[in-house]
Amino acid sequence: MNTPVVSAPERRRAAEGAGETRRGVLALLFAATAIGSTGLAAGGASGALLGADLAGTDAASGLPLGLLILGSAAGALVVTRQASRGRRGLGLALGYAFGVGGAVLVIASAGWRSLPLFLVGSTVLGAANSAIFLTRYAAADSVPAASRGRALGTVFAATAVGAVLSPLLIGPSGALAGAFGQPRLSGLYLVAAATFGLSALLFLLASSSRGPGAGRVASVLNRTPANTAGGRHVLVAALRDPRARVAVVGLTTANFIMAGIMAIAPVHIMSAGFDLEVVGGVIALHVGGMFGPSPISGWLADRFGPTLVMLLGGVLLITASVAGIWMDHGLLAMAACLAALGVGWNFGIVGSSTLLTYAVPDPHRPYVEGIGEISMGLAAVVAAPVAGLVAAVVGYLAFSLVCLTLGTFALFLTFTGQDTRSLG
Repeated sequence: MNTPVVSAPERRRAAEGAGETRRGVLALLFAATAIGSTGLAAGGASGALLGADLAGTDAASGLPLGLLILGSAAGALVVTRQASRGRRGLGLALGYAFGVGGAVLVIASAGWRSLPLFLVGSTVLGAANSAIFLTRYAAADSVPAASRGRALGTVFAATAVGAVLSPLLIGPSGALAGAFGQPRLSGLYLVAAATFGLSALLFLLASSSRGPGAGRVASVLNRTPANTAGGRHVLVAALRDPRARVAVVGLTTANFIMAGIMAIAPVHIMSAGFDLEVVGGVIALHVGGMFGPSPISGWLADRFGPTLVMLLGGVLLITASVAGIWMDHGLLAMAACLAALGVGWNFGIVGSSTLLTYAVPDPHRPYVEGIGEISMGLAAVVAAPVAGLVAAVVGYLAFSLVCLTLGTFALFLTFTGQDTRSLG
């Protein structure tokens, strides 16, 4: 049988077409993430403040964030299950659609002063968070292996666009909510409902294979893994690789420290006498640190290996935990602490996520992406309410010491992990 001969110009055109399709996919992921991430602060800053207000105690400030991240873990199951069946775009759209429903429930709960409804809404809202963060793996899957870190970093940089803007909308959106007779703290949930809905629509349209070039974009976005066998055997097999174990530890520890501190930081800042606008500005600085350095951390992961990026993140998270001991020493100290926390989280998540894509074979990757996301969610579910209780009973210093201990332990495991020569 004769093998067809492909001329050099044809190969060049095919390569250019593939490159154009990859750019189209990354542009879609960038746009949808930038828009959807504008709703992130609803479950973060506003969630903590509204939860404390409805419950009548600061000890409840961490509970909404804990439930939101629990909902994010559940949402990760929905998104990754669809991805494993070649419907990643639909899975991401579903995550955002659940987020719209959660935002509507929270808005209703604020008007009715219903804490149970607020907690249910916070949980459902978390599905949109899973869509925002799992988009990074869609980016990594759309490019060659040598560019995964940069592609992942590109999507995280897109997250910065909306995530930095959203805390700054606390004041204006609060005024808008007040104009409609709603409590000011529900304002960001109005923003979240609109932006999550628009991102869901983008993914639905991209998955429909309609329009010029849409078929090629949909084929990459909804690529079906060669082998969809899953279940507990996938988890067991994945964890045999030391890189996968280190990656999961990195994801878990980074999110525990970040979620715990951020569950109580807004209430702590307001208790120091600052208003909502100042809270929004400080949190915007923190969120900028979470996502802004992504092009740098992604490039470093490709150039020097993801483990180095993880280690740099661990050092910064420990630094933020130590700085938290002096959190009562003024607004500048608070801002510096939360900025370092954000950058440390970014390096930890980008490095760990990139390492996870190297550690797990393509057929099983969607399942293990979900495992990594759930590990992050479980860590935050524990961290957020514990942080609120510890801060209320003992003080902010005590939880900073807990984070310092965990961060040091995670660095120790990374350095002494099994077969560290293979960690990249």
